[in-house]
Amino acid sequence: MKVKKQKRHRRAVRFFTACFGFRQPYKVFCDGTFIHHLIANRVVPADTAISTVLGGPVKLFTSRCVVEELKRLGPSFSESLEAAHKLMTARCDHEGKKSAEACLIDIVGENNPEHFFVATQDADLRKKFQEVPGVPLVYGLRNALFLEQPSTFQHEFAKSSEARRSKLSEQEREALIKETGHILETAEIGASADEHEGAKQDVRNTALNVKDRPQFKRKRAKGPNPLSCLKKKNTNQAASVSKGNNAADASEVNRSRSRKRPTKKDERRKWLW
Repeated sequence: MKVKKQKRHRRAVRFFTACFGFRQPYKVFCDGTFIHHLIANRVVPADTAISTVLGGPVKLFTSRCVVEELKRLGPSFSESLEAAHKLMTARCDHEGKKSAEACLIDIVGENNPEHFFVATQDADLRKKFQEVPGVPLVYGLRNALFLEQPSTFQHEFAKSSEARRSKLSEQEREALIKETGHILETAEIGASADEHEGAKQDVRNTALNVKDRPQFKRKRAKGPNPLSCLKKKNTNQAASVSKGNNAADASEVNRSRSRKRPTKKDERRKWLW
């Protein structure tokens, strides 16, 4: 399947899912023409091919009227009849037997309450279902299957239904006004009760000669933390230590400056050696 085709199909499925509540597994109603097309073009297994188009698991349905119509078409549709017997049967509530087209119209109804994807090769039937909101259509071309894009009518219906849902109905408005009035009455009763209780408390405080505002103890500045302060140095001891150090330095300097001069004895010893 080409990428553009996949994008179109995903967009269409997303539209019907968001606007009309379609959910997985998707239910697909197959009429006799579509079943015969699958058999003739060897599009098997059918559920796998359709689930690839819709992008999710599917359940295939047909009806008793469709099966009866395939029986009447003779032995040339025997293989299609056998395939139709393997599908699940959708309940049709009409009395007696009808044609497959009339049966399908009855099942879909005015707004497709069962959320069926309708798979048919009948072009006139597809055109008719384009005027019904919430009816996605599946058809085949040779060995490829396609999901028809939503019609203009279906787009307009989705927009109008969304606008209606965003507005309040008369019943909802009345219920909201009633609930709001009840909430306001409850709030007023609670406020009056609070005022009455506050007046009682004022009288009680006045009788006990208690001031309205609580008196807090004023914080005053305190001294520094003694543990975080350095100990004071002894200045006399420091001065004596510094003087001693200076005297030692001076003696070292004098010692280094004094040079021992050689004597006559030392010179005589030098010449003797």
